[in-house]
Amino acid sequence: MQREPRPLEKEERQRLITSIVTRRRVGTQNELLDALARAGCRVTQATISRDIRELGLDKTHDVLGRPRYVAPQAVRSVDPRDALAGVLSQFGRRVEAAQNIVVVQTELGSAPAVARALDRLEHPRIVGTIAGDDTCVAIARNNRDAVALARDLAELVG
Repeated sequence: MQREPRPLEKEERQRLITSIVTRRRVGTQNELLDALARAGCRVTQATISRDIRELGLDKTHDVLGRPRYVAPQAVRSVDPRDALAGVLSQFGRRVEAAQNIVVVQTELGSAPAVARALDRLEHPRIVGTIAGDDTCVAIARNNRDAVALARDLAELVG
């Protein structure tokens, strides 16, 4: 249910903005304007821009590579292993080794996020990755590395 928009005091509005960007992915000022309106806050784009700057919101990317604002205290160095575990548990479907190649089947559209997470991991068994829409291929140095890598990745698939 949408509330009747009303102006909020600066402090209250900025608390609301911080709450919104903490709870959901908001990647543009227009998305933030819409979210504020749904929460009952009427505000201009210029005010949003000023609030973003004053709050020190950072623009980053989620695990799928989509832009999002985050509050400064929420910005932290994410361990690449945790990022990989998160993306595989959420979007991974199947992992299989074939010679020195590991094939990771994913939800449609999420293979690039899996490849990016694997690349950031800088895993010693991985030479490189290639991603389509629902398939990511990790190239291992040899067959033995591929089997071990596939076993490790399969444990992370949800």
